[in-house]
Amino acid sequence: MVMVKVARGLMVASALVASSAALAHGQEIGNDLARCASDAKGPAVLVDVRGFSAATGKVRVQSYPATKASWLTKGEWLSRIDTAVRPAGGAMRFCVPVPQPGRYGIAVRHDRDGNGKTDISRDGGGFSNNPSLSIFNLGKPGVEKAAFYAGPGVTKITINLQYM
Repeated sequence: MVMVKVARGLMVASALVASSAALAHGQEIGNDLARCASDAKGPAVLVDVRGFSAATGKVRVQSYPATKASWLTKGEWLSRIDTAVRPAGGAMRFCVPVPQPGRYGIAVRHDRDGNGKTDISRDGGGFSNNPSLSIFNLGKPGVEKAAFYAGPGVTKITINLQYM
């Protein structure tokens, strides 16, 4: 009986360690749309980004845990996709895997000249749930406005880019 309780305790501890590792930060990934195919198991987020003002520069898609401590905090993102802008009809599609079902936020930046710096007067951005951006919040909405639930399968969202 004691051995069974010890074994169960070890399994619970192993599961906690595994889930902590699953929330590791800072993983740069490619845009593998097969992860979000109709037969994919997830969890993942299929993100349609719409409203590119130009077919130039780079786009960055980052996922975050939906917590005040992590949201839009440098180095706290879970995964990042950086790629050249190649919109079809002003839109691009991304597949962002998430470690487990739960609350997340997605941030997108269109760096129109590809210089790696944010120029508020030229570059665009958007967030999950499409909160409005203004110079008053410096384009950074609170986590409560951007948070969404990603389920065990593939969750679909649309982000509309905004330019100041």
